[in-house]
Amino acid sequence: MDQSLISKAFQTFGSEAANHASAWMEMVQKLAKASALDEKTQALAYLAVLAVLGLESGIPFHVQQAKQAGARREEVFSAILVGLPAAGHVVTRALPPALETFDR
Repeated sequence: MDQSLISKAFQTFGSEAANHASAWMEMVQKLAKASALDEKTQALAYLAVLAVLGLESGIPFHVQQAKQAGARREEVFSAILVGLPAAGHVVTRALPPALETFDR
């Protein structure tokens, strides 16, 4: 995974609070294993959540994960826009970093 896709905030978390970051990653991995979703669907759903919450800094990393899991550009685009009816146009802020990352 391209480390430049990891947000500065998460890099700082990992370097300055290593024990917390390790515990966090362990929990994330356990939740992923517990999910009934396949890797691609999980990655696309996560992108939808990030977009709705306005967490654009995590978009590049998770777009790359979705792409590596086999997601097509159109699927990434659609996953981000899935929250449009409920959350409004706030989700469109995630489109530029998502598509720029996907197209690299």
